[in-house]
Amino acid sequence: MTAYDAIVLAGGAAKRLGGADKPAVSVGGRALLDRVLGVCRDARRTVVVGGRRATAHPVVWAREEPPGGGPLAALDAGVRQVEAAAVLVLSADLPFLGERTVGQLIGALDTSGREAALLTDPDGRDQPLVAVYRTEPLRRELALLAAEYGSLSGLPLRLLTQELDLARIEAEPLASFDCDTWEDISAARARIREHGNVLDEWITAVKDELGIELDVDIGVLLDLARDAAHGVARPAAPLTTFLVGYAAAKAGGGGPEAVAEAARKAAALAARWAQEAEQALPEAKAPETPQGPGAPGSGEADAG
Repeated sequence: MTAYDAIVLAGGAAKRLGGADKPAVSVGGRALLDRVLGVCRDARRTVVVGGRRATAHPVVWAREEPPGGGPLAALDAGVRQVEAAAVLVLSADLPFLGERTVGQLIGALDTSGREAALLTDPDGRDQPLVAVYRTEPLRRELALLAAEYGSLSGLPLRLLTQELDLARIEAEPLASFDCDTWEDISAARARIREHGNVLDEWITAVKDELGIELDVDIGVLLDLARDAAHGVARPAAPLTTFLVGYAAAKAGGGGPEAVAEAARKAAALAARWAQEAEQALPEAKAPETPQGPGAPGSGEADAG
């Protein structure tokens, strides 16, 4: 895969959000900007064009001149900080963009030999801010536009791709979904809580919050939690999965292999507990306490 840098455009007035700080708006407990930064973790360098803020991943900051000069001016400020031969360009309001789509874009650039690869949305429209560009052609086009118009400030983004040799890919319908209005934000928040999405969204959010970049087999851990709950006791499920994580970390490195090995051992133990419960003999019936005179412990001597 081509080595690449990333530029994330995180400026703009967000007029349709009433001037809110859009990159900081939370979707699924994570700022929109942090969600986008999470999908470019393989970039050698990530440049964010916009106001400085705390982020979950390390970035280089840049700012367009003048501030608020629009996407082409922001892109020009970002590309000045780029070192790699290819650059992934994203807007900061893409809550459902995934690493798979980024990989498709990089792969299309690799295999096509073209100057850029960009995403097309479900309606067939080009998305220049969900794209990967070869760095030198991108710089060339920005310089030509600046020379032709005297400035990049205020120019429409569509001018950028008119002279570039493009490859286009179609991705998942939601990959290009962006949040321009509060209705969009509400729809995104509702979407991540749907049954088919909520678990992956939550795990990703927790890993971001804890600074963990670890991919583990979720099914293995869920099966372990189920076995511990059924074979031992319900509170054993969360406690066991916690101990598995702790053991994996203690094993050195705490990578996926260490988690899998700790989970295997704990699952085998849970299975032994369950097997013992199934094989347990019925409890012996407690002897009835004799009643009346002469019963053991009554204090009276046996007759006869």
